[in-house]
Amino acid sequence: MFRKIKIAVVSAILGLGTLAAVPATAQADNFYFGISSHGPSFGYHGAGYGHGYGWDRRDCTPRKALRKAQRIGVHRAHIRSVNRHTIRVSGRKHGHRINVTFAKAPHCPIIR
Repeated sequence: MFRKIKIAVVSAILGLGTLAAVPATAQADNFYFGISSHGPSFGYHGAGYGHGYGWDRRDCTPRKALRKAQRIGVHRAHIRSVNRHTIRVSGRKHGHRINVTFAKAPHCPIIR
């Protein structure tokens, strides 16, 4: 009797192991399954879950332009103007006033 239980437990562990090895393409339907030290976990994320529209914006925003200006050494940086294609940031660098213009494109390229 004990041998049959042991075989059933080993079979269940092997079966769960093969389910954990399912390729990542199966996760494209928002179904997930995993085994961790806390036990197995599984579920389904249907429509309505996630970060929503605009979460992964790749174009340059005023906040990204301001952060990039600070990284390149502009002190007291602030947004001077924003239009359809550009973002202008003003501040100080080496004691002088400076204006940096960024394009509204991925990675905020510097125009001038």
